[in-house]
Amino acid sequence: MGRDFIWMTATEMVDGFRTGAFSPREVITQLLERIEAKDPVLNAFALIDRDAAIASAEASEERWHRHEPIGGLDGVPVLVKDILLTEGWPTLRGSKTVDPAGPWNDDAPSVARLREHGAVFPGKTTTPEFGWKGVTDSPLTGITRNPWDVSKTPGGSSGGSSAAVAAGMGPLALGTDGGGSIRIPAGFAGIFGHKPSFGRVPAWPLSPFGTVAHVGPMSRTVTDSALMLNVISEPDSRDWYSMVDQGIDFLDRLDAGVEGLKIAFSPDLGYIKAVDPEIAALVRAAAEKFEDLGAVVEETAPGIDDPAECFRTLWWVGARTLLGGDPDKWPLLDPGLASVVEQARDITLEQYQAAVARRGEIGTAMRLFMDTYDLLLTPTLPIPAFEAGKLSPADDPVGKWTNWTPFSFPFNLTQQPAATVPCGFTSTGLPAGLQIVGRMFDDQTVLKAARAFEQLCPWQDHKPEF
Repeated sequence: MGRDFIWMTATEMVDGFRTGAFSPREVITQLLERIEAKDPVLNAFALIDRDAAIASAEASEERWHRHEPIGGLDGVPVLVKDILLTEGWPTLRGSKTVDPAGPWNDDAPSVARLREHGAVFPGKTTTPEFGWKGVTDSPLTGITRNPWDVSKTPGGSSGGSSAAVAAGMGPLALGTDGGGSIRIPAGFAGIFGHKPSFGRVPAWPLSPFGTVAHVGPMSRTVTDSALMLNVISEPDSRDWYSMVDQGIDFLDRLDAGVEGLKIAFSPDLGYIKAVDPEIAALVRAAAEKFEDLGAVVEETAPGIDDPAECFRTLWWVGARTLLGGDPDKWPLLDPGLASVVEQARDITLEQYQAAVARRGEIGTAMRLFMDTYDLLLTPTLPIPAFEAGKLSPADDPVGKWTNWTPFSFPFNLTQQPAATVPCGFTSTGLPAGLQIVGRMFDDQTVLKAARAFEQLCPWQDHKPEF
């Protein structure tokens, strides 16, 4: 019987390539078979390029045979969200308004770094149109589904990435996060997702939604995401916001634990009125586990008011900037996105400037709060995954998707690092997530805390029966 690579971690793959126990071609061949068998149900891929993936794996195999790997992920399959430019492949962003003819001559910085490190790209994962919402369906690619229950959404906007990783179609995926778009789908699909500090991972071209947008790793283990972050955080001068000369190894002291840390736990951020009781209980139990790990945990709220209106103003203006100047394309849009563009036409310059000022106040308040605490724990989401193909579990023409994602977008406004770790399952078998928020630029402590929780309460052996 041959070796099973479906649930193997990226770290284990690299170790196997190094020792010669198996090859990159063996791995990608099996994963492509998995994708071809399961994706017709999940619809997690916008593009699959079997020939290119096998050719890339064969080139990696030759390098390993010569004992000359070119990077930390040589031969490891990585899935790329169809928001990020990938040379030679169209990046359609889930939209019928993008011309597939291209040209497609560039890699986004994160894709370029992965390619330089020898990663193998099987294809591109689905996204809602321009990544605008917290679920994954689009006029271009249809509905993406959750492997824990295919009647449910995997979340979004990195829902293709979360569904594929959760279903064993690849160990690593790139996601983007402008309001929770890594953490929402990772939470709904029961995997690990990390939104790095803004600027930690270079991005180009910059998101039309502005400086709330981050690029980060998604995986089934914390260690794999730390390994991937080492690669994608390398500098790229095309992003003038990005950090340079970081010199950080996110694997270093990853197992150091959280003993002695002072951690805030906020079940509702002080203003969120409704959290599903099962989710609330699972998250509270998870937060209490950090006391078992040696941390001091205090239940408290950061002291900020609901920033939903501020976030929507900034996000809606981004949508208007992207599409508002070309009304001929509006009939091609996701109706929900077209509605956002229409709503955004009524936002005045004064309202926008007020939102920018409000964002600054929220950022200052969170910096001051984090002077007292090393980490903040919250639910990732207030609800479990709901019906696929719906924008929201309840009709909300104003809030759209922001009404059911109140724990994620505040930390896009503040640009802090934030991750989600699986912390259990509801009575219907759907994953719940614990959000871990860190001080600005302190991604290491977020990752160490997630790793400590993972070791105490391992989730990676839980697999969907799909």
